[in-house]
Amino acid sequence: MAITSLKLLPSVLFLYLLHFSLLQASLNPDFEALMAFKTASDTANKLTSWNLTSDLCTWYGVSCLQNRVSRLVLEGLDLHGSFETLSSLNQLRVLSLKRNRLSGSIPDLSNLTALKLLFLSYNKFSGEFPPSVPSIFRLYRLDLSYNNLSGQIPATVNQLTHLLTLRLEENLFSGTISGLNLPNLQDFNVSGNRLTGAIPKTLSNFPGTAFDRNPILCGSPLPSCMNIMRDPSKPGSVGAIASPLNSGENSVLVPSSPSSIPENSPSNSSVTNRRVGTGKISILAVIAIILGDILILAFISLLLYCYFWRNYAGKMRNRKGSQLLEGEKIVYSSSPYPSQGGFERGRMVFFEGVKRFELEDLLRASAEMLGKGGFGTAYKAVLDDGNIVAVKRLKEARVGGGKREFEQHMEVLGRLRHPNVVSLKAYYFARDEKLLVYDYMLNGSLFWLLHGNRGPGRTPLDWTTRLKIAAGTARGLSFIHHSCRSPRLTHGNIKSTNILLDNAGNARVSDFGLTVFSSPTGAPRSNGYRAPETLDGRKLSQKSDVYSFGVLLLELLTGKYPSVAENGGTGGGVVDLPRWVQSVVREEWTAEVFDLELMRYKDIEEEMVGLLQIAMACTAVAPDQRPKMGYVLRLVEEIRGVEVSPSHFESFESVSDSPSVSEDKGIVSH
Repeated sequence: MAITSLKLLPSVLFLYLLHFSLLQASLNPDFEALMAFKTASDTANKLTSWNLTSDLCTWYGVSCLQNRVSRLVLEGLDLHGSFETLSSLNQLRVLSLKRNRLSGSIPDLSNLTALKLLFLSYNKFSGEFPPSVPSIFRLYRLDLSYNNLSGQIPATVNQLTHLLTLRLEENLFSGTISGLNLPNLQDFNVSGNRLTGAIPKTLSNFPGTAFDRNPILCGSPLPSCMNIMRDPSKPGSVGAIASPLNSGENSVLVPSSPSSIPENSPSNSSVTNRRVGTGKISILAVIAIILGDILILAFISLLLYCYFWRNYAGKMRNRKGSQLLEGEKIVYSSSPYPSQGGFERGRMVFFEGVKRFELEDLLRASAEMLGKGGFGTAYKAVLDDGNIVAVKRLKEARVGGGKREFEQHMEVLGRLRHPNVVSLKAYYFARDEKLLVYDYMLNGSLFWLLHGNRGPGRTPLDWTTRLKIAAGTARGLSFIHHSCRSPRLTHGNIKSTNILLDNAGNARVSDFGLTVFSSPTGAPRSNGYRAPETLDGRKLSQKSDVYSFGVLLLELLTGKYPSVAENGGTGGGVVDLPRWVQSVVREEWTAEVFDLELMRYKDIEEEMVGLLQIAMACTAVAPDQRPKMGYVLRLVEEIRGVEVSPSHFESFESVSDSPSVSEDKGIVSH
């Protein structure tokens, strides 16, 4: 009986494995494609975890989304043959088969409509540029370098409008690249091929190394095409290519090498003689021309000098007694001091106990306008002693209670000191002029870091820096919210232009607490940042700050402006960033949300999704469903791996309560 059971054991195991494999195939439609690829290509049996007894989503190099293969990274595994069986993985978003021995032509990939990253470098692929690749419209990284691909680079590549990387170096491509036009391209290389012709202007911003070792490729950043045509001794020159202006019956092809011209050629001898004769005759003429030009230029320069000096001297006489040139001062108003009687002259009030400068010092300072916002214009002012400050001019501030109200509110704001808040150093108040003086932040704003110079040569804002900025902003905003019990301070205007970076790269929140001076109809409406409840006339609150901070997080995650064009800008309207993100996530395309510049970093998907969840909680439509900033800060720091103690907020410097400040209006009452 025992012997019979032992004989049946292999059959039972076979039936069990057959049943399990059939179950795998029925549960995951990608199973058969992966197993077929392993059987055909993994001759060295490196993929030992790819077996019938384990879930394919746990296999080496395989990642899944919704139980479908979304990422396949099999690099340096000595894989052979073709990968045609993988073309049925229609939910694949990342495919990397670098540094293997795959060969033959690249198979039809038109079924991989979700593919975003395709890396096939350092293999032995041959044939022409894969014609199916331009149909993968979501693709933004394409690397076919270090293969044996040949033929022309087709113009249909221009259909890949989202493409950021195109690497085709070290192949056998020929023909021209003058038709390439990929405006979003950031990483490009076609060196080591057989390309010819002029480099288009759209690609001229890339370094010369991107075009090296293409003998007849010319134009910026390589030598100009005219220079190559005129230099037949240069290796790879186009001396044998006749100019179209000289084409005709009598046109002669000049060999690339001068040594191939017969020494005793009559035509060559006559040309040489003519050139020598011309050189002898033209020496005196050239000298005369040069001397004539010098005399003419000297005469014209003298006339211009006399003319401009007379005008300049006249202007200086008219402005005698004036100490300041208009180009050197900040023109705050026609008269900073009230000329009518009954008004007190304005003065600078400092919060750090030491008088640093007066208004006259600001007027003498060289100035540069930084930008205009909802509450006024900001200037960069360089004082005589070399100190740099930022000056905000509240041109149309509504101060119902006059000077007393303004000064009491400034006292509240002036006491706020925190590493993640731009400190208010001083203020000036007069009837026609209200100025706020802040520390100047040398590294600019988050807006320019995210959205400035998105073309070639841009240094992307990496994930670690974005997370640090998010945490710093949360700390600053949490401090503002907890710094005063009555009234409960709000920022009121959170946006990326108001998040500045100091010398150490720390985020500093600026422009806080100024909404109390805006009129009901003139409140700044930063497109895309405003909470829904504030758009129908309800007052700003700390919960509306949380909403704006959530939009800021989405801006960091997506790299998009707070208002997004629907349908990629092709005929659609404009939708707020939170609504766009919610619509994409609802369709289970969460990966579509994130900034393309972040896709180069590994092992950050979990952190990005975590921050995305925080942002979506902050941008809940109902204010009471949004978390408090203290809780938001704790969540962000947890993603960074930084622990926030429960007593953290007790360490904030609290501004003393003032009975003269109204809690419901946030301004001084009388």
